[in-house]
Amino acid sequence: MPEPATSDYLRLSYRPDLALLFMRWTRPATSEEHRQGYWAALTLARQEQAGQWLIDLRSRGLADPIDLQWVLQEFRQELQKALPTAARRIAYLATPFHADILRPRLAELDQDPANSTQVQVFTEEQPAQQWLLG
Repeated sequence: MPEPATSDYLRLSYRPDLALLFMRWTRPATSEEHRQGYWAALTLARQEQAGQWLIDLRSRGLADPIDLQWVLQEFRQELQKALPTAARRIAYLATPFHADILRPRLAELDQDPANSTQVQVFTEEQPAQQWLLG
């Protein structure tokens, strides 16, 4: 298994046995760190052709609404371009409080007919991994 990419705010790793990319935030991130973290994850995803992502927000909390919009609009398009033939699924792992806030914010993504990336929010890791592998 390749060594994970780490910084003081993010740990990235890929599990080839599960074909899953793990993006674990370790603290609240600035807007710049947020975007840098997603770009670093996309680089790893391209390298591994990894369309299934588990993004752990529990130590970080939610992104600023502007950064969330960036993920839902611009970054999602870049992910689609980078992995056009891969099934793309993103599982956000959040605290119950943050999950209740995040779910309605992500609902707009599901209403975009051009979207081909499925996104779900979970409060436990095992169900998130099961959904990603399903």
